[in-house]
Amino acid sequence: MQIVRTNPIDGQKPGTSGLRKKTAVFQRPRYLENYVQSTFDGIGGVEGKVLVVGGDGRYFNDKAIQIILSMAAANGAAKCIVGQRGILSTPAASHLIRNRKADGGLILSASHNPGGPEEDFGLKYNGPNGGPASETVTDKIFACTQKIEVFKICASGGVDINTVGTQTLQNMIVEIVDPVSDYAALMEDIFDFDKIRALFASGFTMRFDAMHAVTGPYAHAILEGKLGAAKGTVVNGTPSPDFGGGHPDPNPIWAKSLMDTMFAKNAPDFGAASDGDGDRNMIVGRDTYVTPSDSLAVVTAMAHLAPAYKEGLAGVARSMPTSRAVDRVAESLGIECYETPTGWKFFGNLLDAGKVTLCGEESAGTGSNHVREKDGLWAVLLWLNILAETKQSVADLMVDFWAKYGRCYYSRHDYEAVESDKANAMMDALRAKLPTLAGTKVGNLTVETADEFAYDDPVDGSRSTGQGIRISFEGGARAVLRLSGTGTQGATIRIYLEQLETDAGRLQMAPADALADVRSSAMTLSDLTAMTGRVDPDVVT
Repeated sequence: MQIVRTNPIDGQKPGTSGLRKKTAVFQRPRYLENYVQSTFDGIGGVEGKVLVVGGDGRYFNDKAIQIILSMAAANGAAKCIVGQRGILSTPAASHLIRNRKADGGLILSASHNPGGPEEDFGLKYNGPNGGPASETVTDKIFACTQKIEVFKICASGGVDINTVGTQTLQNMIVEIVDPVSDYAALMEDIFDFDKIRALFASGFTMRFDAMHAVTGPYAHAILEGKLGAAKGTVVNGTPSPDFGGGHPDPNPIWAKSLMDTMFAKNAPDFGAASDGDGDRNMIVGRDTYVTPSDSLAVVTAMAHLAPAYKEGLAGVARSMPTSRAVDRVAESLGIECYETPTGWKFFGNLLDAGKVTLCGEESAGTGSNHVREKDGLWAVLLWLNILAETKQSVADLMVDFWAKYGRCYYSRHDYEAVESDKANAMMDALRAKLPTLAGTKVGNLTVETADEFAYDDPVDGSRSTGQGIRISFEGGARAVLRLSGTGTQGATIRIYLEQLETDAGRLQMAPADALADVRSSAMTLSDLTAMTGRVDPDVVT
């Protein structure tokens, strides 16, 4: 064991889901070591503890794992459980922490961000409940990065992470496990695999795009292996360090090949995709794209069709920017709907306290109380279970859903890599207007309420402020503006647009048309173009 003197490195403050930077930044001398040691110190040390370690297979994943294992051994950890080849999807890691009663885990991922030598890398700590660290814990980790003086590491020839089995590193046990088996068994407990097998046996066709990312092995094993989907159902199913040169974000922009397939002649019945670390999902039917907000609302309304949820839901939660479609479903079911800040960690307390069963966010994350992370493949299997029970197409199911609950037209506009000072100045200027906006006419709309969202956790009483600006208009329109915490350079301005429509004759509009007025009003109020120089968003979802 070596004790290496070091100094604090600026910029190691965790974001909404750990620390994310360019890969080259993590590869700088002492950068990863400083952050790992600060994580260990911030959680009170790891002596005698059991940790889960794994990631999405992106570039530098394998080398970083060797460093983490060497540091865990030097810091006195009793055991590390590691996914074979360093692979663990984020939901699988969460399940492994919970199933093996580990003391937490280190997940190596930058989620849906691109990977490679010139792209992004990330590392986050998940607690004993399997969920992302709370703000209290991340604040402690950040404080440790600002005062670190030494880190501990053991000199070793490395661990063979490619072979399942048990090894030792100094006095620490290293157990290499199949990354898929425990997770697949959990899915079989939740869903009616017999019904889904029968669906595929009836001629039902599907395309699952793993986007050259971590979900590939899981999808091959479950969809094609256990459920009998035709070989070739899973495409881009081998994890790649640079995700095949693509952007592993399951939305209509980056998963365009899937969208093209689903909107072509002779399209499969059902399409889906997942992201870099396997915690996000995209749902597509033949000629039908389902927004993540609508997907959360649909599965909330129909979750009882899956065995694990047949007794009903305790409640549901959504992130604040997510559309209010699920609120309408919750009201009809007579259950509570919680509105939380963006970041999966805010769902953890609600799940642990048994207040909610399902939760989701507009950025393609959906999950339940089976783990403490969003779970892309779980969401796909829940949709398959629903389709197997209803015998409906995705398109028909959505038509029936909107007829019953109304349609919340929804879109997110991302302005990426904006100069941080300009982005912050724009938000500050809008924030200053909030007290006087109610009753103001902006374009064709009139402001009903305007505030900056703050969240009081109903479980632990903690308060989170500055969580995004909400502007509601008369007639069911809403605009939300916030700065994203998932990028690695500059600032990403996100504008979320929503318009409720209950007129049966207006439920099949083009979303851009339905949202035209609220977009115009949001751009006027934010003065985005004048303050940032941006005219059009980089990504529209």
